Amino acid sequence: MKGGPLEGIRVLELSQIIAGPFCGQNLADMGADVVKIEPPGGEGMRILGQFTPGESKSFHALNRGKRSIVLDLKNPEAQAVVHRMITDFDVFIVNSRFGVTKRLNIDYDTLKKYRPDLVYLDNTGYGSSGPSAERSGSDIVAQAFSGLMAGDKKIDEIGAPSAISASPIGDYTAGLAGAMGIVSALFHRQKTGEGQLITSSLLQAALAIQGTSVSKLPMADKIMLDPMMKKVNAIRERGGSYAEQLAAKTHMMGASMRLYYGGYPVKDGAILLGALTPRNREQMRRALGIEDEPTGSPDFNPLDPTNDPIVETVFEKIQSIMREKTMDEWIAIFDKEGAPVGKVNMPEEMIHEAQVQEMGYMYEYEHLVTGPEVMPGPVVNMSVTPTGTENPAPPLGHHTNEILIEHGYDVQKISALRDSGAAH
Repeated sequence: MKGGPLEGIRVLELSQIIAGPFCGQNLADMGADVVKIEPPGGEGMRILGQFTPGESKSFHALNRGKRSIVLDLKNPEAQAVVHRMITDFDVFIVNSRFGVTKRLNIDYDTLKKYRPDLVYLDNTGYGSSGPSAERSGSDIVAQAFSGLMAGDKKIDEIGAPSAISASPIGDYTAGLAGAMGIVSALFHRQKTGEGQLITSSLLQAALAIQGTSVSKLPMADKIMLDPMMKKVNAIRERGGSYAEQLAAKTHMMGASMRLYYGGYPVKDGAILLGALTPRNREQMRRALGIEDEPTGSPDFNPLDPTNDPIVETVFEKIQSIMREKTMDEWIAIFDKEGAPVGKVNMPEEMIHEAQVQEMGYMYEYEHLVTGPEVMPGPVVNMSVTPTGTENPAPPLGHHTNEILIEHGYDVQKISALRDSGAAH
């Protein structure tokens, strides 16, 4: 929208799937002019789940507000186009396997020759050095490798690590972090005139959001973490299953926490309890009418295995009570106590949720190819400089001619680039 905080900033994005596109979309929501370079046929997310040729719901949800130009960067002429264009851009975004940009002559050292104060974001799977640097990466692989998958206790019906994830959290975190790095680098450039290289990875993002689990603090860890990992390693050494390892990890974290920090089936769906403090648990016990249950005693030790039957008895009692009422009925009861609880909504229903509508979190668009759509808007609102974009995701190559003309190419030169296969 006009007047956004990044109005006047120009971003050239060579990205695919989620991390890079989400980074660019956040900058577009802040008012930047984001030009997306796509290969012939379009980037992978256009094809994944396409409902009409070259258009998928996921692509639309990750590329609002951008313009699309199609260049075959395996063609030296297309690389020369990027070298010419980059002089007019403030930011370059790329997410790919380490080493790809070097082969395509669009790495940071190459592009900064043409734009010395360039802010360049390079997002990879594992980072730029080390034994895994050149390995192919994706969010689900990063979740597994980083410990995030096991930390979330994801397991399927056959006892294997679960590949099902409602949201690719590593990708989205890396995308947000990339946008934060870019605006910080632009602020630094405004003060000093210096551009810089920003690096991020799916692994780095996944570690960052697991601070407690992946960190080491010996004085604290000797109480719970060290004994837990000793049990896990003992199971591994005797050839125990992934399911057994997760069970040991879960038990050592305290089974009683599950009582008031987890979900329960109710008459028409499910309710999630989110107690984080003793006060929250007291509020929930009052709402449930079980204020005298034994796990609330200061003397109760949740890590003592002999107390597991007590926890299980309370758990079954809460389950039975919760099934007596509907979601709305329980929300009213818990709200009266001030307890942190919520309905377990289906994501497909959120567009109609009263709170979402009241806050204006969803935006309406008219796509040139596929017509009307409603998409989530920006992740933040600002009181002076508006955020969000009025434009939906672009059709493939819709702006190729427009962008090339902006950078000094006339009709004849554009035609020659198309004839050579460099542009589409």
